[in-house]
Amino acid sequence: MTYPTRAARAGLLAALALLTVAASAPGRAAAVQGDWLYVSLTRGEARSSDTRATLLLCDPPQGHGRATQACADLRRSDGNIARIPHRPAVCTHIHAPVRATAEGWWNGRQVAYEQTFANPCVMAARTGAVFALAD
Repeated sequence: MTYPTRAARAGLLAALALLTVAASAPGRAAAVQGDWLYVSLTRGEARSSDTRATLLLCDPPQGHGRATQACADLRRSDGNIARIPHRPAVCTHIHAPVRATAEGWWNGRQVAYEQTFANPCVMAARTGAVFALAD
């Protein structure tokens, strides 16, 4: 069985591959250069259908409701989401798991990140604005 998140991710990556090929033509390279991440957030258990995703572009920041903040967080950590400084937060001990994933390119290096957090508060404290996707 194919899940929508996998299909959406595959479609986006195929589109990005086509853009990369198209960018090889003179004058079109600017369309795909820069730092970008395809970020997704799934609430609930591993095979939940409650998934939101977006393409975060950082040159200039766009494609994400808090793109400017998310790109600033990523710049401070050189694109390493796990190195984003943790923000002080008082989070409840309510178990409401969220799985955050990111794939893309930062400073010419491939980025792949996946982490499941106990709840959205913990995730926000540890990842800044990167996964702050609109409901």
